[in-house]
Amino acid sequence: MYYGAIKKTDIADGEGVRVSLFVSGCRNACPGCFNKETWDFNYGKPFTKETENEIIEALKPDFISGLTVLGGEPFEVENQEALLPFLERVKALYPQKTIWCYTGYILEKDLLPEDGRRHCNQTPRILELIDVLVDGPFILEQKNIMLQFRGSENQRIINLKEFFQKKDF
Repeated sequence: MYYGAIKKTDIADGEGVRVSLFVSGCRNACPGCFNKETWDFNYGKPFTKETENEIIEALKPDFISGLTVLGGEPFEVENQEALLPFLERVKALYPQKTIWCYTGYILEKDLLPEDGRRHCNQTPRILELIDVLVDGPFILEQKNIMLQFRGSENQRIINLKEFFQKKDF
């Protein structure tokens, strides 16, 4: 996996001050995307153990609320394979910090069912590790700059713990 950027003090992509990882690779190609360069799976730098360690260290201060993963598209199958062990490490080291994730896919349609477009062996565990999922493609015609933590009105902010408690899977 490659990544385009790491923001060590991000206040735009989730509650509180966060460390944000922008992964590379996205097949959604949403018109009006603010981060088109990350559509390329080889954009940026390789995501290495050193990269992981840099993020782990950036998460250490008490004022950091947690990690946000966005892109690109974290739920491309190639990215899920690389993200799962990293997210497990983050949750093990910082159980009190939240993990937010942004996806252009729709939770119920693309990620949950075994025949979902981006469901793979890693998906259920990744969803267990994520506290808040912002889902849905960016739709230019529904763009609203007044929305908190999302770009278009169709996108949802989902507390995954509450979502899974209410659903019978």
